[in-house]
Amino acid sequence: MSGVKRKRNVLNVKQKLEILQKLDNGESASTDREAVLNEGNTISLSAALQSVETLLDYMGQTGFDYGDITAVSKISVDIRQEMNKQQKQRLITDILKQ
Repeated sequence: MSGVKRKRNVLNVKQKLEILQKLDNGESASTDREAVLNEGNTISLSAALQSVETLLDYMGQTGFDYGDITAVSKISVDIRQEMNKQQKQRLITDILKQ
């Protein structure tokens, strides 16, 4: 892979300070760094689900192995469950705000 440049993700000063403050308060910051770095690189669950469903359609048309299709179907189920969980959390939050 010579000649391939890898993009470095670097935290800015504000992001570093936020993580240090959390550490000072006894909170864990191990996942905070990844969350901050991936802020602009995330896609919505609905977009992920659409991509997985498109992949499943393709796999079905091209004769992929049943085990592979099952594995991708599991990803689809996981995404739907996460979407439902987030929707329930939003509903609870909305009810509590009233």
